[in-house]
Formats: sequence, C-alpha cells, structure tokens
Amino acid sequence: MENDSYKTILKPSEETLFKDKNSKFFGYAFPVLNEDDVKLCLEELKKKHHTARHFCYAYQIGVEQIEYRANDDGEPNNSAGMPIYGQIQSFEVTNILIVSVRYFGGTKLGVGGLISAYKTSAQITLEASEIIEKTIDVFYKLNFEYDLMSKVMRIIKEKNMNIVTQKMELGCEYVISIRKKEADIVFEIFDNFYKVDIEILD
Repeated sequence: MENDSYKTILKPSEETLFKDKNSKFFGYAFPVLNEDDVKLCLEELKKKHHTARHFCYAYQIGVEQIEYRANDDGEPNNSAGMPIYGQIQSFEVTNILIVSVRYFGGTKLGVGGLISAYKTSAQITLEASEIIEKTIDVFYKLNFEYDLMSKVMRIIKEKNMNIVTQKMELGCEYVISIRKKEADIVFEIFDNFYKVDIEILD
C-alpha cells in the first residue's frame, strides 16, 4: 500500500531560542514550496538579525520526488546544516525550511558542540511548530451534459471527492480532487461512464 499522505507545517513557527556557552541560536521553521520561498525567508531573517554571523539552514521540498539542501553558512563542514536536516527527517516533515541563526558568544563550542547545538535548535523549533498531515491528491477534469448531473454528484459524494471548480455553460465542467490511493478506482468509474469525459490534470 503506497503512502498517500505527508506531514508538513501549517504556518511559520514561533521564534525559539537555544543558548550554549553564551552563543545564541534563534530557530525558525517556515512552510516552503520552492527555492524562491527559501530565498525570501532567508532575506527576511537577514534583515531581522543583521548583526548575526551564521544563518545555517536545511530544507526539504517535495512529496514523491524529494529535493533537499543543508547549508553550514561558514560553520565547520557538516556541523550545522546536516544536524538540522536530520531533525527534518526524524520529524518526517517536508515542504519545510528550518533556519538557526547564531550569535557567537565568545566561547568556541567545537564541532561536537555545534552539531549538538544546531540539532537541539532545530528540534525545539519543530516542537514549537504546528505539524499537520496532508493527503497527496490527484486532480481530474470531468465534462458531461446536464442530464448526468445527479449521477455524477452521487459518485462524487460516495467517494468523498472535493469539487475544486465548476463551470456551467453548454455542458458541465468540474475539476475534482481525490486522495491518490482512491484515484485509479475513481478514474475507472468515470471512464466507464457513458458520456462523461475524464482527464487527469498535472
């Protein structure tokens, strides 16, 4: 059975703060859908924390095809971005950016200390976030005549489909969405339905 749901965050998290030997780590989580979103979030944080030296982050985007990046932003190799990414994996969330903004407190933490601090910063940020589950949906376009309306509506209700848009002109055009695991069955029902045209939308 393939999994057709995923976890992400509902909205940007509250700011979190983790301190270690006078260094401060401000943590943030943002819902993101592409690299442009990531850039915008980082730009905003750089305005807010214009005296901070390190903006370490990791993001993961995508549900079936995953794209991720971990950035140490001047910290020793793999001491910041990867520990943050590790928390994204352990909370099993996607379409998310986590940034830990560090103000150096004068005492070096060493690589082990940094790994631990960035991991903790990411962890408390995720704990402060509202994690939600979403389904992976497939979208179909249906075209049919008015006389089939009640039959089509009955199937839509029975199968718990969502009507995304509807156009009533010469005929009816509905865009519907359905959970991925139900999608093939629904396609077959409508495909075998005389006079209903169904096509899948990307």
